[in-house]
Amino acid sequence: MKGYVFPGQGAQFTGMGLDLFEASDLAKDLFSQATDILGFDISKIMFEGSAEELKQTKVTQPAVFLHSVILTKLMGENFSPDMVAGHSLGEFSALVAAGGLSFEDGLSLVSKRALAMQKACEIKPSTMAAIIGLEDAVIEDICKETEGIVVPANYNSPGQLVISGEVKAIQAACEKLTAAGAKRAMILPVGGAFHSPMMDPAKEELAAAIEKATVNTPICPIYQNVSAKSERDSATIKTNLISQLTAPVLWTQIENQMITDGMTELTEVGPGKVLQGLIKKIDRKFPTFTGSI
Repeated sequence: MKGYVFPGQGAQFTGMGLDLFEASDLAKDLFSQATDILGFDISKIMFEGSAEELKQTKVTQPAVFLHSVILTKLMGENFSPDMVAGHSLGEFSALVAAGGLSFEDGLSLVSKRALAMQKACEIKPSTMAAIIGLEDAVIEDICKETEGIVVPANYNSPGQLVISGEVKAIQAACEKLTAAGAKRAMILPVGGAFHSPMMDPAKEELAAAIEKATVNTPICPIYQNVSAKSERDSATIKTNLISQLTAPVLWTQIENQMITDGMTELTEVGPGKVLQGLIKKIDRKFPTFTGSI
C-alpha cells in the first residue's frame, strides 16, 4: 500500500517550486492564482527570496503548501495514494491532494492560519526546542514539573521530540533535560511556540474559517496529527484541523500506525526529504521515495 506524506514549516528553501513553474502551464496558472489569493507575489519570494524572507510564517506556510500541492497535481496518475498524512501545516497539503479541500480553499485557510499564528507569536515571547536522545515519558514528566508553559509539541521520531512554550520555561526545561541525559536540548530559531497553548488566539481565529470551509470526503484515509488515526469523516477532519494548532503533532505514532495498517512504501511530496529521514529512524530499510513529475 502506498503512503504519501507532506512536509511542514522548515522544509522551505530559496528556489523552491521554480522547476515546477518552468515545466508546466498548469503550475504557472496555480502560482498566478496563489498571488491573487494571498495578495502578494509568492512565486517571486519562493524563487528569489532570501532565507530570512522565506522563514516568515506568513510566507513559509503558503510556500510549502504550494510546492507540495502543485507537485501533486503535476504527478498526475503517478499520485495514487492508499493513505496520506502531513506534518503540521502539511496536513492541509495532504487534504487538498486527497480531494478533501479545493486548492483555493486550502490555500486561503493556510494563509489565514499562518497570519493568525504569526499574530499569536507576537503576543508573548515564546519558542521551541528539539530534545534528542531521551525517552518521551522522561520529557513529558519534566515538562509537567517545569514552571510556566512548556509542553511536548512534535513527536518526530523515536528519540527526537520538540517542546514548545514560554521562553523562560523552555530554557529551564532544557537545563533539566540536559541534566537528565539528553544528548542535545537545542532551542530552535522559530518565531514562536507552535502546537502549544500559546496558539490559543490563533486557534479561535482559524476555527471560524475552517467551520465555513467545504471539506469533502477524501479519496483515501488521512492520518491526522492530533489523533494519529485514519479519518475520512468531514466533521472529524475539521475538528482535528482546529485542534492541531494547540495539540502535539503525533508524527511517530502516525508513521507506526500507517505501517500497522499496511503501508509498504512512503513517498514524500514537497520540498526536502525530512519526513523520509524520520521514518528511517523507525525502520532504516523502509522503502521511501521523493515525489517527482
